[in-house]
Amino acid sequence: MKFPSSTVFALLGAALIAISYGLARFAFGLFVPPIRAELELAPDVIGFIGALPLISFVLATMVAPFAADRLGARNTAVLSGVFGAVGLALISQASGALSLGIGVFASGICTGLMMPALTAAMQALVKRSLHGRVSAVMNAGTSIGVAIAVPAILFLAGAWRYAYVSFAILAVIGVFATWFFIPSVSRVTPSNAAPPPPISALQWSRLFRLSLFAFGMGFVSAAYWIFAPDLVVSLGALPPGATGWLWLAVGIAGLGGAVVADLADRNNPPITQALMLTMLSASLALLAASPGNLVISVFSALVFGLAYMSLTGLYLMTGIRLLPGRLSMGPVLPFMAVSLGQAAGSPLVGMLVNEFGYPDAFAMFSVTGILVAMLSPLYPRYIEHEPEEEAEDETGLQAAYDYQLQNEDGEPFKSVENEATNP
Repeated sequence: MKFPSSTVFALLGAALIAISYGLARFAFGLFVPPIRAELELAPDVIGFIGALPLISFVLATMVAPFAADRLGARNTAVLSGVFGAVGLALISQASGALSLGIGVFASGICTGLMMPALTAAMQALVKRSLHGRVSAVMNAGTSIGVAIAVPAILFLAGAWRYAYVSFAILAVIGVFATWFFIPSVSRVTPSNAAPPPPISALQWSRLFRLSLFAFGMGFVSAAYWIFAPDLVVSLGALPPGATGWLWLAVGIAGLGGAVVADLADRNNPPITQALMLTMLSASLALLAASPGNLVISVFSALVFGLAYMSLTGLYLMTGIRLLPGRLSMGPVLPFMAVSLGQAAGSPLVGMLVNEFGYPDAFAMFSVTGILVAMLSPLYPRYIEHEPEEEAEDETGLQAAYDYQLQNEDGEPFKSVENEATNP
């Protein structure tokens, strides 16, 4: 069996992220207006339901690295796809808040398992020097998934159940693609490689600061992801189908996030963090100020999409740089922090909308984002490591990987050295 090259793997990973993140997680906000109207749900109830996939994401992310080690990258990614297909199917048949909540909770598990599974496969297939760039491309798949949801809302605005059935079918297709193209190897450890050094106090300090910024960004962005479509429909009196143009703008602009994150990672991350978080905050204020103007609303979505995807890509690559060789922690911690922030922000913005209305609620979240942006000089820079480390381990990594590929029948992984001494 021939496994994909780094480029093909990045594109395949982006497609799987499009399903697990774009459709199973972020497309929900796009369908909030028709779902809320048909199921007769109040904004605060939608806020709590919107937090459920974020909570299940965090729970799944905590066990995902162990699942990838035990089950292998392929089986973990397949399990993720199964949760996604089941969750999307349950949403399509929801009859009330409880059944809807179960569906979105299952979808959150799909999201939490997918990225760790892909990073486990990436460690086997992709050179370490390309990990950051490949991760950024895969992360941009979220924008693709968000854009895919747009035709559904444009043509099925009053038939959101059929839209979610189509998403479930795409998730099933993703499961089959995963089975055929993702290797079943667990995390590969070269037989001649020393264990990674302990995480230093400086690394922990920088990881903590990175996680705080990621939490703050997730908290602020929750208002847009969950309530932006409902805002323009309820307050701006735009037709439900028009909200599709917002998500199309988010998806298109978000594709540029991979480029911005890569440039920021190599130049000045703190300045980029400040600029993008300010842009994200401005998009909330702009939408709340002119919800009835479709052009301005779409422009705010463009700003939001570019800022959000740039920031998530930047956090992802910063985590990888801070903990090289620890893909089960470096890229996972900031994503968990973003989701925790969204889980905290989603119910709060729902309560604020009930109490003060959409304009004031969005204004409060916008100000919060600007305050966090002002702290960007504290954003961590990654710690330099000797480039020779990768060259020293390359031969051992390839030997270990080649050996494990020969044992894809589910046998536990043995190191090359142990196999030579213990036939």
